[in-house]
Amino acid sequence: MIQITLPATAQQTDAVEDALLDLGAVSVMLRDAGDFPLLEPLPGETPLWPDTLVTGLFAADADIPGLTAALARTLGLAPECIHHEVLPDQDWVRACMDDFKPIRFGERLWIVPTWHQTPDPQAVNIRLDPGLAFGTGTHPTTAMCLGWLDRHAPVDQEVLDYGCGSGILAIGALALGARHAWGVDIDPQAMTATRENAQRNHIPPERLQAVLPDALPDEIRFDLTMANILAGPLIALAPALGHRTRIGGRIILAGLLDRQADEVASAHEPWFEMSVADQLDGWTLLQGVRRHPVV
Repeated sequence: MIQITLPATAQQTDAVEDALLDLGAVSVMLRDAGDFPLLEPLPGETPLWPDTLVTGLFAADADIPGLTAALARTLGLAPECIHHEVLPDQDWVRACMDDFKPIRFGERLWIVPTWHQTPDPQAVNIRLDPGLAFGTGTHPTTAMCLGWLDRHAPVDQEVLDYGCGSGILAIGALALGARHAWGVDIDPQAMTATRENAQRNHIPPERLQAVLPDALPDEIRFDLTMANILAGPLIALAPALGHRTRIGGRIILAGLLDRQADEVASAHEPWFEMSVADQLDGWTLLQGVRRHPVV
């Protein structure tokens, strides 16, 4: 394979991405060209770095001089700004498959890729592959949430997975006995991934509904609310999540760094009795119990 990389400002990235795809790129990746971390986008935002490197992946027999000239002409760039690299031959699909292996969370919950045998057929096994949205259990925040679910099985509960991504937490809750779950996300791709993963795990559509935030019925109150996103959105969403959780219900919050735990917990204190449930590799999992209506 050949990768071609060129710089872009935040305003130029769409045009550069379109140009690469129009010229035959099989995928396009964006990454920071400087040192400007994007840690906490607000709900509905899709932020980009001020200076971005855009990389297109092309077939090994691609015409590099022709592609460089076409990109320079289309985008008004000097050819010397456009860099290429020939990548070593390998089976990219197989490499991805080899990196993703079955993982156990707690005592009985496993995330198992579809191409692997289940290590323990008697366990609670969730079939999940890397796909459109984040959430395969490998990140510490997701791992802590799954471990919490294994320790606190939500049997016969109504569950909300806010920021559902791949649907892994909602599916995990259902596999551990939840009656019904809603997966909510601002990204339509997450809806697709959640529905596909639910089908892969033989969960009927009536047990797991994946919707955008505005489509979540206002009258529903949840026994368990889960949100694995980032500290900023978790703070902003505190009133909404408090409103959605029934009195005596529980909440778990993840996606926050250890140093952000106090601020996030404080934002939810008007609705929940908050405490630290777990910490792993610099990340914190908060838990809470809904204690009273807000007057």
